[in-house]
Amino acid sequence: MTDYLWDIGALVAATGGRAIGSMPQGVTGLSIDTRTVKPGDAFFAIKGDRFDGHSFLTAAVAAGASVLVVSEKKLPALGRVHGNFIVVEDVLTALVRLSTAARARSKAKIIAVTGSVGKTTTKEALRHALSAVGSVHASAASFNNHWGVPLSLARMPADSRYGVFEIGMNHPDEIRPLVKIVRPHVAIVTLVAPAHLGHFADIGEIAKAKGEIFEGLVMGGTAVVNADDPQGPALTEMAREAGVDDIRTFGASEGADYRLLDFKPQPDGARMLARIGEAEFGVEMAASGRHIADNLLAVLGAAHIVGADVGAVASALSTWRTGKGRGERHRLALGAGSITLIDESYNANPTSMRAAVALLADASPAEGGRRIAVLGDMLELGDKAEALHADLASVLTEAGIDRVYLVGEEMKALDDALDGSLAAEWHENLDELQASLLGHLRAGDVVMVKGSNGIGLSRIVDRLVSAQGAAPTGPADGAGPSSQRTGAV
Repeated sequence: MTDYLWDIGALVAATGGRAIGSMPQGVTGLSIDTRTVKPGDAFFAIKGDRFDGHSFLTAAVAAGASVLVVSEKKLPALGRVHGNFIVVEDVLTALVRLSTAARARSKAKIIAVTGSVGKTTTKEALRHALSAVGSVHASAASFNNHWGVPLSLARMPADSRYGVFEIGMNHPDEIRPLVKIVRPHVAIVTLVAPAHLGHFADIGEIAKAKGEIFEGLVMGGTAVVNADDPQGPALTEMAREAGVDDIRTFGASEGADYRLLDFKPQPDGARMLARIGEAEFGVEMAASGRHIADNLLAVLGAAHIVGADVGAVASALSTWRTGKGRGERHRLALGAGSITLIDESYNANPTSMRAAVALLADASPAEGGRRIAVLGDMLELGDKAEALHADLASVLTEAGIDRVYLVGEEMKALDDALDGSLAAEWHENLDELQASLLGHLRAGDVVMVKGSNGIGLSRIVDRLVSAQGAAPTGPADGAGPSSQRTGAV
């Protein structure tokens, strides 16, 4: 017997569409991208900024889509497409309606996560750790926008015990409509940082946009705020204004409801000690970053709120690893020795950049090695970009970084601010930077790569890793193997 995600009658009713063709009994999955379509899926032909899904219906059918959800106004032009259709007025609206139905039928405890940094890391840690105590459905990748959130919610199996959803934004009023679909029992704001400042006047406005997440909490739901965040009091007030009575805090600050009591980096990661409720829990982290401990503290707090076995969750966190571009480490052969590559290329803002530099500062190069930072532009900082890039000069010098390679127009401000205080090179493009970097590496070096996605520093990481054929390793001291990956997202 096929285990359907959606029976066809429920799918048609929820989308508000009409069926044309010989419909299957149900669909086993949902997709909006023909590259991810699996046999038995329903394909939603969403019109995006660059592509219209209606142009790829034949490819969807070839990939095995059993149902095509299409727009009424596009139907006359689809005469040559052979498939089963659910015809709706607007495809994205139909997907949102389906996500609303998914939420209505679910008995899962729902956790929503936002923040300027750490939201994907926290979401993935929740996915992994809660799986130790029940079935978990969570957003794929960084599906956190106006189509990613409803798609993720619509994909949630009816029997899930926990649902974890990431909600992002880069403008005001983006989180509000999404969280009202998700209707979480727990809403977490990891940290407010100066990201997307090109769309906001100041960090206070960013906090206000993040605080929209509290407006969608179910009656009796819980807001979770970072006690160490300067924007914490403002977020707490926003939660109260949204009618939330249960507000919890996490952090190292005295008085935090979920408190970090101790954090000790170790050769193979780190160990954290946390007080959750009336009990203390140690977590053997496979990540050495202090900022990762904050994310895991939020995970433990959320587990406590939803009534999960916190001890089992803490144990499960010891086997969790961060994803690609979030601090994954590689040992790469070089001459008679090796270098350690720390891949932080997923994204960057001033806060995550500082965390990544701190991670590099804590690394121990082998004899003759150096700490090398390869940094690309932090995007979407608006008219504050020059000052925020220049501010990193003191961060790098105080951290004892030996050499810096910079790329991008915005990073020229940092090069000027360093003004010879440490060895630095600025390059206009990645090819020039890569050629210089490869020509100057030596055995024992620890190299950290960090920049916004749009700069493309992941290409340098891929070039180095593929050339060496190396497997990810852990936080190295330059002298031996280890097994840790960490991140600063």
